[in-house]
Amino acid sequence: MMGRPKPGRGRRDRRAYWVALAVALGVVAGAWFARGRVPQAVAGYPAPDFEVVNAEGSPVSLADYRGRVVLLNIWATWCGPCLEEMPSMQRLYEAFSPDDFEIAAVSIDAPAGASDAVGNPGGDPFAFAGRLGLTFPILLDPTGEIQRTYQTTGVPESFLISPDGIIYKKVAGATAWDSEANVGLVRRLIEGG
Repeated sequence: MMGRPKPGRGRRDRRAYWVALAVALGVVAGAWFARGRVPQAVAGYPAPDFEVVNAEGSPVSLADYRGRVVLLNIWATWCGPCLEEMPSMQRLYEAFSPDDFEIAAVSIDAPAGASDAVGNPGGDPFAFAGRLGLTFPILLDPTGEIQRTYQTTGVPESFLISPDGIIYKKVAGATAWDSEANVGLVRRLIEGG
């Protein structure tokens, strides 16, 4: 035998439904109004600006590279794949004029003797670069803010950016930057193609 519903129960169920619906609509509305305001760090979108520091402690931003093809590489001294790909980056760097192409290699290392937020040991990016004979600019972001800005999932992660500031290619993990395909791609971007 079915009993009568308890007084007020149907009202509570409807109220929960309306609250859930209001929350869902709020999320959709928030996403709608935020579209275009959160920079997308993917191919085809403008590269988000960043500010890091160079060896002298002076600020460097993406705007400093306007008009050149830029290979933005986010890396760390404790990263094995970073060590693997750096020599190919040096060979790519040597293949082009600094008037047309630049590498912005941003280290996310904590200071030497310290650890970052997830426990990775700090390092000396300049000593690391010296041991490898790297001559391209080594930049520093010990806070790792650039990782949040570019929505990276690890290191190394690289972004090839066209002279007009559009991300042309994103690579997660180490790659052979001096491969025929990558050299040709940089050349085409320099030539405007």
